[in-house]
Amino acid sequence: MSESTQTRRRNAGLFDIRNVIGGLLGVYGIIITLMGCFADRELDKTGGVNANLAGGVALLVVGAVFLVWAGLRPTYVPEPAGDPDEAAASKAA
Repeated sequence: MSESTQTRRRNAGLFDIRNVIGGLLGVYGIIITLMGCFADRELDKTGGVNANLAGGVALLVVGAVFLVWAGLRPTYVPEPAGDPDEAAASKAA
């Protein structure tokens, strides 16, 4: 393969949807876990289970799974090979 027909790959990085979902689930998990630890538990309404604490920990675990998944199996975006200046000049013409 010649240099002109090869395509370079780059990591999607923060724009990978798994990073966004994992981050949001992690933030919500932290908030709900703190509410489970410090807010009024109202155990009589939930059958003796601290629902905020259990739900917050579950969100933290699922968010961590998404972030680990994105780290272990990154998404690559194909990038056309060539000089970026040439590509910009051809678009402008």
